[in-house]
Amino acid sequence: MTVHFIGAGPGAADLITVRGARTLAACQVCLYAGSLVPRELLAECPPGARLVDTAQLTLDEITAELVAAHEQGLDVARLHSGDPSVFSAVAEQMRRLDAAGVPYEVVPGVPAFAAAAASLKRELTVPTVGQTVILTRVAQRATAMPEGEDLATLGRSGALIVLHLAAGLVDRVVGELLPHYGADCPAAVVAYASRPDEVVLRGRLDEMAAQVKAAGIQRTAVIIVGRTLGAEQFRDSHLYSAERDRHAC
Repeated sequence: MTVHFIGAGPGAADLITVRGARTLAACQVCLYAGSLVPRELLAECPPGARLVDTAQLTLDEITAELVAAHEQGLDVARLHSGDPSVFSAVAEQMRRLDAAGVPYEVVPGVPAFAAAAASLKRELTVPTVGQTVILTRVAQRATAMPEGEDLATLGRSGALIVLHLAAGLVDRVVGELLPHYGADCPAAVVAYASRPDEVVLRGRLDEMAAQVKAAGIQRTAVIIVGRTLGAEQFRDSHLYSAERDRHAC
């Protein structure tokens, strides 16, 4: 028996990977984040599978479900929104499974920031404009940020920044980034990326707070700020350059 941590993707049911869907179809137990994972995906589970919505469960209760399935010799799909590698809270689940001697694997998924970039029709890394992407969040009622990872510090780099779980704090986000990025820096907010009710906002950094409030966006959104969002004049990538030596190692 194995616990399979599966990235369900950003919202659209058909953005789960082929491996994720096949794994889901082979598991007799499925634990899923009901408030975030599309219900259509549950149709991939085999007939008679035990389906457990974890939205109202504690970490200990989730762990107990995983361990109980292990003791029954059942494979478990643990569906997380987006990709398990970013803001998924799988680390503490893995730690508990390690302590309990329960085996597990991870099936990656499409992260929210990638779906947002697709909706914006933008590459987040553009030659000579920006080659760094910072994925972060801000602390409010959630776990405190480590020292040196506050927006004021990260913003000094000027790199494109993607903020998760921050739409409800947009005034604070804009206020802390303005000194480093400038009022005219391109910015965007994508809520419910890839879903039928997706909302896409574009504009200057100093316009974002008003746009977010007017649209009524408070959660399930990413805020993206950086010069690559508006880049038009830039050098072509060396990857496909005629001057590149394609025989070099």
